[in-house]
Amino acid sequence: MKELDCVKLTKPFKGLPLGTKGVVVLKYNDEDVEVEFFDDNDQSIDVYTVPTDCLEVTWKAK
Repeated sequence: MKELDCVKLTKPFKGLPLGTKGVVVLKYNDEDVEVEFFDDNDQSIDVYTVPTDCLEVTWKAK
């Protein structure tokens, strides 16, 4: 997982439901990344530090 990869939640996190989509904006290490999450209208919800075991990559940045 790296910066600008598109991801989705594989388990609920901080009140966000399973499947919420986001983009990795910063990789801290192999265990934690900063993700900006979006709603179904592609409006930004918030930015959270998320453990990578809560995420699945849906599109890899080049």
